[in-house]
Amino acid sequence: MATVIFFEDKDCQDNTLQKAALRAAGHEVVVRDLLAYVWSAHELYAFLRTHPIVEWFDPEAPRVKSGEIAPAWIDAGSALRLLLEDPGLIRRPLLQVNDRREVGFDYEAIDAWIGLRGPVARPGTTPDGCGA
Repeated sequence: MATVIFFEDKDCQDNTLQKAALRAAGHEVVVRDLLAYVWSAHELYAFLRTHPIVEWFDPEAPRVKSGEIAPAWIDAGSALRLLLEDPGLIRRPLLQVNDRREVGFDYEAIDAWIGLRGPVARPGTTPDGCGA
């Protein structure tokens, strides 16, 4: 089983379900507060780099929902600056196992990566979001 570093928003119910799914599969979950963590651009980019820019952003973040920020129209440098300035915009959770880092909680991808056994309670809003 894996040790998963899990960067969360402590108020996110979906993150609670996701941690429970990981623990039920036998993984050790080390929780960190995504919003309080002091990110460097290099460190945050390591979680995001393999995903399209639009997937870097929490679609339920108020500034994204209102249209103030349109992730589909932002370049990587600008997106990274916005996320560093306002960590509440970051899609969660951020996951790290050894040297691999990922953003979001796609149940099938996590299962293929480190394994999720048995039936898993899934949030009702988005595959990896907190909903509003």
